[in-house]
Amino acid sequence: MSITLTHFYPLSGRMVTKQQDNPPFYGIYVDCTNDSVGAEFIHAAVDISMMDILTPVYVPRIIQSFFSLEGANCHDGHTEPLLGIQVTELLDGIFVGCSFSHVIGDGTSFWKFFNALAETNRKLRKASKEAGDQHIGCDISSLPITKRWFMEDPILINLPFSHHKEFIERYERPLLRERMFHFTEESLAKLKAKANEECGIKYTEISSFQALSAFVWRSMTRARHFTSDRKTECRLVSDNRLRMNPPISENYFGNCARTVCGSTTVGELLEHGIGWAAMLLHEAVMEYTDEKIRVSREEWMRKPYILQMGPSLDAASVMMGGSPKFDVYGCDFGLGTAVAARSGSANKFDGKVTAYRGLTGIRSVMLEICLPHESMSALESDAEFMDVVSPHEIHSEILGVNNRRDGPVLGKTKHQTALSRL
Repeated sequence: MSITLTHFYPLSGRMVTKQQDNPPFYGIYVDCTNDSVGAEFIHAAVDISMMDILTPVYVPRIIQSFFSLEGANCHDGHTEPLLGIQVTELLDGIFVGCSFSHVIGDGTSFWKFFNALAETNRKLRKASKEAGDQHIGCDISSLPITKRWFMEDPILINLPFSHHKEFIERYERPLLRERMFHFTEESLAKLKAKANEECGIKYTEISSFQALSAFVWRSMTRARHFTSDRKTECRLVSDNRLRMNPPISENYFGNCARTVCGSTTVGELLEHGIGWAAMLLHEAVMEYTDEKIRVSREEWMRKPYILQMGPSLDAASVMMGGSPKFDVYGCDFGLGTAVAARSGSANKFDGKVTAYRGLTGIRSVMLEICLPHESMSALESDAEFMDVVSPHEIHSEILGVNNRRDGPVLGKTKHQTALSRL
């Protein structure tokens, strides 16, 4: 881990507040000097198996104990580590949990680091067998760009506060059910074809993920039973790196993402088909250009604010986080390919959906959906939704295959995670 952190050194730092009265100034930055305490590493063990984690219908609550820094928020990085790795030995596998401060990076940055950590560990295991006790150097294949990107000369931003109590909110997570729903390449192809057929617009193509997001948005809205005049939104996370002109390197290590959304009323969403909903999302994505990103950034610089979880949540909306493009199963720590991914409790709320690459190939998708008990039960009883979802048994079937090839379980929280077979 220490070798990997030489490349991703901001994760070993601590947050520092700089404050003065005359002239008034309140700024926060990450201190990466030699005085920084570093990251956290925990080794634990538990008497449960991989089957106990992966086969229950709902994600077991014990998984939350596989993450360090549980319950921490970003401001806690003043005194707590910005990175925590917990390796939990199961009876027949390993769960690698990674807690990663969102102040340091977005989902793309998270998986860049996690894959680099796995690559370093894999190379060290191999080299140690060959070199014995000799000194082992280990480079990573994709170096991160840690220099912070600004549209003009970098400055320490003056925030409109005088004390952290003015913007710190301790979010209390509601009682939710979390369930993993799997969609095969074939089922996604059918959703995409249906969405594009309903749109019937030449020279415009709804993507598979836009079609899936529209499908999930409509399904979750039906399950919630809101009145027809209630406003509802579906938010998608957009990576700004390649949207900028000129584009920013994919290796940029930091926060370079924002949400775009489609918005309508519950009545309109359910009266129309998947194609209409998918077009709302498609238009939101296409309209999110370099110009819009720059205008949004300039507005924030004129009037800075800190995003708070509570005020931004709406029980009638859906937030699509994660991405099936992230190389989750490429996290090989030298123990075999990861067999599954699960997330911690951070950023969990009613309507949160986290997307992962699926179990049956790079074009399949796994969604972790968070809903209250009643809404989740209604979703599970929705024939239109469940007909598209793979049978739950796919989790144990895939695990059986991975057991034969000796693979791990991964964990993530943003705080994120992974499972591996012993």
